[in-house]
Amino acid sequence: MICEQDNLSEVETQKRDLLKSTKPRVYEKVMKYAEKIKKGESIAILQFQYDYRCNFRCQHCCTSKMEKKTRHFLIEDVIELSRQADEIGLAHVTITGGEPLLFPDIEELVKAIDPCKFYIAMDSNGWLLDNKKAKHLKSIGIEKVHLSLDSISAVDHDDFRRKDGSHERVLKAINAARGAGLSVLLNTVVTKQRVHSQEFIDFLEFTKNLGVGVVMMLAKPAGSWENNLDVILNTEDLAFLRELEKRYNAFTHLVPAYGLDLGCIAVKRMVSITRYGDVMPCPWIHISLGNFFEEPLKIILERGMNIKFFGKRMETCLGSIDGEFLRNYICKMSGKPFPVPYDEVFTKEDFIK
Repeated sequence: MICEQDNLSEVETQKRDLLKSTKPRVYEKVMKYAEKIKKGESIAILQFQYDYRCNFRCQHCCTSKMEKKTRHFLIEDVIELSRQADEIGLAHVTITGGEPLLFPDIEELVKAIDPCKFYIAMDSNGWLLDNKKAKHLKSIGIEKVHLSLDSISAVDHDDFRRKDGSHERVLKAINAARGAGLSVLLNTVVTKQRVHSQEFIDFLEFTKNLGVGVVMMLAKPAGSWENNLDVILNTEDLAFLRELEKRYNAFTHLVPAYGLDLGCIAVKRMVSITRYGDVMPCPWIHISLGNFFEEPLKIILERGMNIKFFGKRMETCLGSIDGEFLRNYICKMSGKPFPVPYDEVFTKEDFIK
């Protein structure tokens, strides 16, 4: 059962008040989230993989095996995606890739999404984010940046990201983003080998003192880590992370947001849209629920919510915690071009109706 919290946190109330004054259209949609969830509708953030060009070769890259197709998003397609998403009450878009700061048409992309209709965030490795670039992003309508930081050790971070000097650059990017008035969250990958380490505790202490929130990204057997179950956490590890959430400004995607406790947020609170139009349950579950160039977004999301793993409440992250879905569905997709069509993965028994 999906739970609506009786009392909104002070932070959540402040966020809504800010939206009401700065983005009234977004506020209007957010205020209908609880009603939409009760009706079995998605309130997904669109994690938009607009382009895959990148200046890093990260060890865990989740788009490294994405099938290339002839048709891909153009600006006019983004305008239509924005129209459809706004029409069905979605309010958030995260621009990702690849590395968005390499996109030659980033201004046109943000304009096509439309900052008046959506709260727009952006993922970045931070390499190109200096003071001038940060101010520019803020000026064109970006509200938040998610920056990747995977250790307080420069050597370990640079090794994981396979880019010498990347640790130093991302620390500078944090200051640049905050100085420009952008909200900042740090994404950090948590593997089985890292979760109980002293390094991880030291990392959380460092970010706490820095005053920046951390998204603890659970390691997934996807992309370059396909079938790599050695890095995957179990339920005991997840319980440990939930204890850390009480001590630090750090959280996983399972933490309630917008006053709603949804469990796993795949489809319900997030979908990923590939450069080639495939809509996936999340960035790490490489199953195509349908293609935007072939069907309306509304129909695709309804299909996703009709699959029991996504429409019903799931207590743990489906794509990362060792369990039934991981072993019986994700691992069986090995060797196929990604994303795999939903009807090659699920049977009639997997649908709610």
